[in-house]
Formats: sequence, C-alpha cells, structure tokens
Amino acid sequence: MPVFKWSGRDGSGTARSGELEAANQAAAVGLLRQQKIALDSISEKKGLNMNLEIPGLEAKPTKKDLVVFTRQFATMIDAGLPLVQCLDILGNQQEKNSFKKIILKIKEDVEGGSTFADALNKHPRVFDSLYVNLVAAGEVGGILDTILNRLAAYIEKAEALKGKVKSALVYPSTIVGVAIAVTSILLVFVVPMFQEMFSSSGTALPLPTKILVDISFVIKNYIIHVILATIVFLVAFVYFYRTPVGRALVDDLLLKIPIFGNLIKKVAVARFTRTLGTMISSGVPILDALEITAKTAGNKTVEQDVMFTRSGISEGKTLAEPMSQSKVFPPMVVQMVAVGEATGNMDAMLNKIADFYDQEVDDAVSALTSLLEPALMVFLGVVVGGMVIALYLPIFSMADTLGG
Repeated sequence: MPVFKWSGRDGSGTARSGELEAANQAAAVGLLRQQKIALDSISEKKGLNMNLEIPGLEAKPTKKDLVVFTRQFATMIDAGLPLVQCLDILGNQQEKNSFKKIILKIKEDVEGGSTFADALNKHPRVFDSLYVNLVAAGEVGGILDTILNRLAAYIEKAEALKGKVKSALVYPSTIVGVAIAVTSILLVFVVPMFQEMFSSSGTALPLPTKILVDISFVIKNYIIHVILATIVFLVAFVYFYRTPVGRALVDDLLLKIPIFGNLIKKVAVARFTRTLGTMISSGVPILDALEITAKTAGNKTVEQDVMFTRSGISEGKTLAEPMSQSKVFPPMVVQMVAVGEATGNMDAMLNKIADFYDQEVDDAVSALTSLLEPALMVFLGVVVGGMVIALYLPIFSMADTLGG
C-alpha cells in the first residue's frame, strides 16, 4: 500500500505534517479530513516499498500496540467521534498489517450491526475475555471512553508486573546457561585428554575423577541419546501439564517452592485484586467478574480458589468469607476485602491491595536477585571448580608417588 507525505494545519491552526498509508491519494485525503486536517500539500512517497508480507509470518500485535490503540480510541470517543470513524482512522494508521486487518474487520462488523464488544469477541487472541466484558459494560453504561482508559491503565500495570518477574529470572538463567556450556565443553573436550594421560600412567583413579570420566564417556558417546531423552522428557512434561490433573499438580507445587513460591503468590494476589477491582469499578457483575478473573489467574490452584470464592458468593456469602479458607490469599488481604465490603468501597480497596502487592513484588524481586547472585556464583564455582579439582587429583597422586 502506498505511503503519502502531507503537511497542513489542524483545527487549532497548528502546523502539522507526517506520513500516512492509504489505498490511494483520495483515500489519504479523506482520512486526513476526518482528523480535521486542512491540507496544504500531499504527495506519494517515492522509493522501494520493502514491507513484504509473508502469510503466517506477519508481525502480531503486542500488548504495547493494544495499549496505544486503547488510549487513542478513548481519546477519540471522548472527543465525540463516531465509533465506526474511530475504528477506520485507527485501523488505517496501524503499521502492523495483522492488527490493521483485525481493526478494519471489527469496523465492518460494527457497521453490519454488531455491538463493539461482540465484534471484539471474534478476535480472542488480541482481545481477551476481560477486555471484551469491560467494553460491553462500557457500552451498556455509556462510559466507553472511561472504560477504555481503565483498560489501558490495567494492561500497562499488568505488563509491568510481568516484566518484573521476567527480570528476576534473566540473571539466574544466564548463569545456569553459562554453567551448562562450560561443563559441556570440559566433559566433551578436556576430560578425554586427561583420561588418555591417566590411562598411559597406569595410576588408579580417585573416586571423584573416576565418576567424572564415566560421565564424560556417557556424554561423549551417547550425546544423541541424551538429547533425545531430554526432548522426550520435555514433550511428555508439556503434554502432562496440559492435562487438568497435571496442570493442577504442577501449579500447586510451584506455589510451594521455597522463595519462588512466595513470589508467585504475591504476583497472583496482585493480578487477582487488580483485575477484580477494575471489573467491579466498571460495572461488571461480581459473579461474572470472578469467573473472568479466575480464567486470567495464570495458576490452576489460584483459579480453583477464585471459583470456590465465586461459589460461596452465589450461595449468599460475602466475598471475604470463602477467601478466608484459601491458602493463596493472606489474612491481611481477606481483612481489607471485608472492610471494603462493609464500607461499600470494594473497587478502591482492591486497587489499594493491588498497589501494595505490586510494591511487594518489587521488593521480593530485589531480594531474590540479591540472594541469587552469590548463590549462583557459588554454584558455578563448585561445579567448575569441582571438575577441575577432580581432574588434577590423579596428577597430585602421581606427584606424591614420584616424590616418594
């Protein structure tokens, strides 16, 4: 699709310029007029178009793209632009062709009589159930711009929380990767050289050295079998994890892992309270909100606890009562929820809890990083250093024999 360079003035008389992708010049002029731009000049940008599209390999919309789209949409709705016009403008200005097609398809569905929420629901990979239900609540309540701003803020905070957890795993993953690489090089290339020297000397090998030589022999001669066994194990684990029993077992074990389990619980509480608070403040019924929150929990144990809480509410209990029986939600969270219910300020209380646990995750990640740095360095030193010592033990023995 051609790109057009343009210059002009907006509604306030401010000089504006930029580039716009459109089917032709007339379409570009129409889009700019919709944005209330008074054109001074417009021309097709010359040059080779390298935006080649390979089916199945198009760049997919990211959470950042979704946040930008949502915020721009909220601004346009707040300015009084019709829904279809907003979708047309936002769709045509998208750089990622996959996202552009989705937005323009949503526009077509809305023009065909679908509600905005129903049109979004046809694209679950981009717009999840939380997004769709909040938009539906916004449409019914006539506060779509407010809901969209809340959604954008929610997605940004959820992604920031996810980023904190990922950052905590980068350093240990790097150290473990280096340890595996160094160990593999020693076992495949270095240990066999020492083994030949030990064999020629005829000296009996110490137990650590013998174990190391045996491991090296297995790795070097059966490496294909080791790789295949590892792949089979990983595939089997993935299939097991996809089963209801496997998912429940693994997710429950994750919550019980020392240090990491506590971090996972804090992330789960922050996500639960942030999601539920956003949905309640947007007018979504509590039972629907809990069902959607359970689906977005990311952990089967947490999901089961949330659904247990939902069952309790459907039986006439308060939110805090079934939550108090959960192993995931700390007593402080339960008490704050009870206060929120008593004061009728549940959404604000849930968001306060989410803010508190966001900070708790920050502190936990910092503490975990500080703890892991020395622990991993010791681990690396013990593994590599232990191998080096095992290799030199026979040399020391030979030296003692010759000295004696």
